[in-house]
Amino acid sequence: MSTETAAAERESGPGASAGPGTGEQADGTRALTARALRMLGERGQTVAAAESLTGGLVTAELTAAPGASATVRGSVTAYATEVKHEVLGVDGDLLRERGAVDAEVARQMALGVRRVIGSDWGVATTGVAGPEPQDGQPVGLVYVAVAGPGGSASSEGGEAARAVALELRLDGERAEIRDGSVEAVVRLLLSELTENAPTKDTEHGGGKGCLQP
Repeated sequence: MSTETAAAERESGPGASAGPGTGEQADGTRALTARALRMLGERGQTVAAAESLTGGLVTAELTAAPGASATVRGSVTAYATEVKHEVLGVDGDLLRERGAVDAEVARQMALGVRRVIGSDWGVATTGVAGPEPQDGQPVGLVYVAVAGPGGSASSEGGEAARAVALELRLDGERAEIRDGSVEAVVRLLLSELTENAPTKDTEHGGGKGCLQP
């Protein structure tokens, strides 16, 4: 399988720290999730999640929507670095050189869960929720990623995939950072689904983040 990766600009500023656990924001995230799952269902596609700092919160958000069983295949909670490598196939040298909190690690997690679970789309989260920095990375630094169809054609004639990642700088307590990460990865999934829609309409959820090919 060939892979086309894309970088993302940093996301920060007002509202970046708000997440699914903050009242009205929770309703907004739930609506975005339902919309993403509806788009998947209309296409007959599925999604799986690879989670580190969110520890299952993304999966909980995805499966809270009615009818989620038709589109959500499963998840891997890769909290430990070795699980990222051994289960999801994240490059060991990459993990040793850059640590687990890295854009390319997030991309490889999304691609890995897509492969392991057998879904059309994979989403991933990795970062530092606090309260202390981790491996020299500050609290609030998070990477979310989405992998799905749409990459360049494989030279071997196999399935191609495209993976994108978004860097976040989130403020707040541990729970707020984790919730904000859930909201961000759902927005990124919805953005990628829209980008890959047959009508070619493009939406970048709420203007939060700008993906670059």
